[in-house]
Amino acid sequence: MQSTSYSNLFDEISRKDTIIKNREVLETTYLPDNFPHRDEEVKNLAEILQPSLDGSKPSNILIYGQTGTGKTAITKYVCRQLSEKSRECKKEVKMIYINCKQTNTAYGILSRIGEEVLGEKENEIPIAGWRTEQIYEIVRKRIDNEGSSIVIILDEVDALVQKSGSDILYHLTGMNVDLVNSKMSLIGISNNVGFTKNIDPRVKSRLGEESMTFSPYNASQLIDILEQRAKEAFNRGMVNDVVIRMCAGRAAQEHGDARQALDLLRIAVDIAERDGVKSVDINYVERAQNRMEEDQLKKVIITLPLQHKAILSSIVLNELYDKLKTQTTGDVQEIYSNVCERLEIDELSGRRVSQIISELEMHGLISGKVVSWGRHGRSRVIKLEIGSREIRKIMKKDSYMDDILKRAGEGLLRRRQLRIT
Repeated sequence: MQSTSYSNLFDEISRKDTIIKNREVLETTYLPDNFPHRDEEVKNLAEILQPSLDGSKPSNILIYGQTGTGKTAITKYVCRQLSEKSRECKKEVKMIYINCKQTNTAYGILSRIGEEVLGEKENEIPIAGWRTEQIYEIVRKRIDNEGSSIVIILDEVDALVQKSGSDILYHLTGMNVDLVNSKMSLIGISNNVGFTKNIDPRVKSRLGEESMTFSPYNASQLIDILEQRAKEAFNRGMVNDVVIRMCAGRAAQEHGDARQALDLLRIAVDIAERDGVKSVDINYVERAQNRMEEDQLKKVIITLPLQHKAILSSIVLNELYDKLKTQTTGDVQEIYSNVCERLEIDELSGRRVSQIISELEMHGLISGKVVSWGRHGRSRVIKLEIGSREIRKIMKKDSYMDDILKRAGEGLLRRRQLRIT
């Protein structure tokens, strides 16, 4: 058979006229030169941190706000400006950024700080094995030897408290007492206003010497943000103004999340580019919205624990094979027992099944309400919030849930056929 010779497929793709001229601008990690509708927050944060340029310790700061309100981006931007200015003044201020979702133990936090101060090559702290007090003392000495001001940003600090408690924050907020040549301050960022209820009162007062709250963006503000990015990101005339307004409006309905608005715009343009069109219209926003919702739903379902998957599958099977648009906990328990038997897994108690149903409700996968049946008592009525066939399509991509569909589903189908006959 004669073989066909292909040119490199990326040569063909790269020759296409593109809508995007600078993709980096659309990333949520991009730091613009200015932040529309956040002038006051930028100014306030800069004023709080200004004493570090004089060699003094600025206040520790807690920054609150919902996802996509600019907390992290503006904190990084102001601290970058502070570092640049400090080099001019020959009063160096070093910034250390730590995402506490990724690093959420006392050991990990201290190790990261030590690594950032001296550099990775000179960091002799092992991955594990040392006592926290031992690492603390080494990190303190390193910081003091620097003879400069250090600002540590603890992003999603509530994740650190939830995982490891407030002991590490107690050590860090009290470190200045042990420093002679250097100054250190903390910036905690969180979208959970109530997380400080669970920490030591001394830590709470030290960490929140100053606080700031970032309010959600409204639709008009999101339009300004997207227009700013669009000018830098797209070739002129490629993206319709209606597209930007639609992306902003959709995100404004979801708590004013600028990150979501940017993601929606970026995915819409990506789809349009792959279609080879010369401009982007609102149809691509709809397609992008569907893609984002599907991706998020898939992530939630695929990452559920094993027993949660078994119970969700039971609810789906009830609707698929018994045509139950609403079902009681008893209906779910009956199918769940069948699933456990066929897949040879331990069956949980009715109480635990009810708890997992509540957790699935929190994920937005189902809804449930307690209904009174008069003298027959009360029961919880459960309904899928997403179409069973849509969930089924995602379940087929998970080997465990696909097995449930095939093995338990076959048994239910036979049972239904017997009932009909």
